[in-house]
Amino acid sequence: MSIGMWILIIVGGAAGLLSTMYILVSLFAVIFHKLFRKIRHGISMFD
Repeated sequence: MSIGMWILIIVGGAAGLLSTMYILVSLFAVIFHKLFRKIRHGISMFD
């Protein structure tokens, strides 16, 4: 395999990994934020 193909594989893999990690972290951050607002301020979790 050529060096150009390896660069494409690495860049594509990194893009997929970073986007997956962003979605995973964001999911838990939103859930934590909604729980915190519910406990602290009594705001509905569905707003």
